[in-house]
Amino acid sequence: MLTERHPLPRLSPRTALARLAQNLWWSWDPEATGLFESLDPALWEALNHNPVALLHEADVPTDPDFARRVESITARFDAYMADENTWASRCAPDLGSVAYLSMEFGTHESVRIYSGGLGVLAGDHVRSASDLGIDLVGVGLLYRHGYFRQLIDNGRQVAAYPDATFDKLPLRQVGRIELMDGCTALIWELWVGRCRILLLDTDHDGNAAHHRAITSSLYGGDSSMRIRQELVLGIGGVRALQAMGIEPDVLHMNEGHCAFAPMELVRQRVEGGEQLAAAEATVKAMTVFTTHTPVPAGHDRFDWSLVGPALATWRGSVGWSDGVLMDRGRVVPSDLDEPLNMTILAMNCSRSANGVSELHGKVSRRMFPGRTIGHVTNGVHPLFWMAPEMQALLDAELPGWRENLQNLPYWSKASGLSDTALASVRDALRSRLAERAGLDPDTPVLGFARRFAPYKRANLLFSDPERLSRLCDAGLQVVFSGKAHPRDENGKALVADVIRWSRSRAFRGRVVFLEDYDISLGRLLTQGADVWLNNPRRPREASGTSGQKVVLNGGLNCSVLDGWWPEGFDGTNGWAIGLPQHYSSQEEQDAADAADLYRVLEDEVMAEWGTAAWMDRVRRSMITGIPRFNTHRMVGDYVRQVYTPR
Repeated sequence: MLTERHPLPRLSPRTALARLAQNLWWSWDPEATGLFESLDPALWEALNHNPVALLHEADVPTDPDFARRVESITARFDAYMADENTWASRCAPDLGSVAYLSMEFGTHESVRIYSGGLGVLAGDHVRSASDLGIDLVGVGLLYRHGYFRQLIDNGRQVAAYPDATFDKLPLRQVGRIELMDGCTALIWELWVGRCRILLLDTDHDGNAAHHRAITSSLYGGDSSMRIRQELVLGIGGVRALQAMGIEPDVLHMNEGHCAFAPMELVRQRVEGGEQLAAAEATVKAMTVFTTHTPVPAGHDRFDWSLVGPALATWRGSVGWSDGVLMDRGRVVPSDLDEPLNMTILAMNCSRSANGVSELHGKVSRRMFPGRTIGHVTNGVHPLFWMAPEMQALLDAELPGWRENLQNLPYWSKASGLSDTALASVRDALRSRLAERAGLDPDTPVLGFARRFAPYKRANLLFSDPERLSRLCDAGLQVVFSGKAHPRDENGKALVADVIRWSRSRAFRGRVVFLEDYDISLGRLLTQGADVWLNNPRRPREASGTSGQKVVLNGGLNCSVLDGWWPEGFDGTNGWAIGLPQHYSSQEEQDAADAADLYRVLEDEVMAEWGTAAWMDRVRRSMITGIPRFNTHRMVGDYVRQVYTPR
C-alpha cells in the first residue's frame, strides 16, 4: 500500500495545512474541517469547502495556539497513514490489492465528478476501504465540467457547466497513456486517506477536439459520447493501472460502464500469445461486478453501428471478428439484431455479480434469469455523514463507538442515550437546516432529496393538497431538493411542479425547495431532517442510501418498503409506507401509497412528535441501523463474500 511511513520535519502552519489539503482525509475529520473553516468562514462557503482554493486566498495565523492545533491534527493524520494494525491486516491479511472502477466518484462537494447515488456510494466505498486498511485504488474519469450545476429560473431547472480549475483541487498529474486512434489521456491522482483514485483526462492540448470532449462532462452527450467515455474508463483504466505499476488481484466493476476493462485484459493476453478461452478464464477469475440498476432501461446498450467503428482498431490488433465482443454482451449470442448490453458483458466477464440490497438481488435475478446474482447491501461512511454534534454526543455517552461500527451487540448500549442529550443534538441540527431553508427551528422537518426521476415520485406528497395543508397547520415543514437529468423532460417537470407548490399561497414558508443538490447540501439535509421521506414505486429503488445517513444523525425514516428499508425496518425504528403488493396500474399504486403516506404522517408521525415515544424510536433507529448500514460493514462484506475467492 502506498502510504507515508516516515515522519516529516516540523512545518509552518501554512505548509502543514497545504499538505493536509492534498488528502481528503480531512473531510471526515471534524477538527480538521473546522480548522480550515476557521481561516475565513465566508470564503470557505464561497469556495464550496475547498481547502486547496482557500489557501490560495486566505491568511493563515502564525500564533502559537493555532500552530499547536495544526500540529495536533497533522500528527493524527500521520498516525492514521502509518498505522499498520488495521482491520484488513487482522481480518484479511491475504486479500491482496483491489482496483475499483467507477464512472463517477463522490468524494467531496468540491471535486465535482459525481452526479448522485452511484458516485456517492463509490466515494464512501473508498473512504471505508481506507479506514479498514484495504489496498484499494479507484479508477475513474476527471470531468472538466463535472455534472451540471442546477439553477432555477422562473421556476424551471436550468443546467450550468462551470469549468473546474484542476490546480485548485487536491490533484497531481502522475502520468499519460495512449488510448486509440491518436487519443491520449493524462493520469491524475487523488488521495482519499490511505487509498488513491486514478482519474483519466482527455481534455488536454495534445488531443483533437473530439477526443478532448470525451471527459468534458459526466453523462453528457449522446450514445456515441457515452461509449467513448466507457472505452476510456475501461480500456484506459487498465492501461492507467499498468502505467502506475499496479497489478490488482481483484478488478471490481462498479456498474456496467466499466465492462471494457476485463476485455482489455483479455485482449492483452491474447496479443501476448494466449488462447482466447484461457485468457478469458484467467481474467474472469479476478473480476467481480456490482449492478445498481433495477430497471431494464437503465442498462447501457450499444448497437453495432457504434461499437464497430469505436473498437475497430482495438479489436483489429488481435484479429477478432465482429462477434467476439458483441456476443459476450448479448442475451442470445449471434443474434445480429441484439445490441451490446454492458451489464451482460460485465456479468460474462466476472466470477461473481451482486446487487446492492436483498430486494435488488431478487429483482436482478428476475431481470437476468439463469444468472447467479447475490447481494451486498449498501451503506454510508459513518464519519463523513455524521454531524460533529452527534459524534461528540457519542464520544461522551458511548465511548468506543468508532471501533465498533460493525458490532451489533455493542450498539444496544445506545438505549442508554438520554432524551435530553439526543434532543439537544437534534435541535442544533434542525436549526442549522431551518436557517438555510427559512423555516421554524422548533417544529418537525420532513426531508426529501434525491434524483428527480419519475419513479421516485417527488410530487406524491401533493396528491391531496388539502390534507397536506392540514399537516402543515399541525406543524409539519417540508424541504425538497434534487436534480433531474438535463435530458429528462419528465424529471424536469417534476422539479417545476414541486417548486410551483412550494411557491403557492397554501405552502409558502412551509414547503421549501433548495436548489443545486450536492454532497454539501445532502449533509445539511440528512443531518437536519427529523423524518426522511422516500416514496419510489416499488421495486425500482436498488438501495438508496440517503435514509441511512439520516439514521446516523438521529433522524427517522418514513419510506416505501423498497431498496435497503425492508432489511432495516422492524416496526419500532421508523415507518413503512404502502403495502408490498402487486397493483394493476401505476395510478392505482400511486393512489394507494399516497393514502397510506398521509395516514402515517397524520396518525403516527405527527402524533408521536415531541413525546418520549419519538425518542424511543430514534434510539431504536440508531441501534438497528448504524452498525448494519455503514460502508465499513459493506466493504467488509465485499472482502468476505466477493473479493476473496471461494
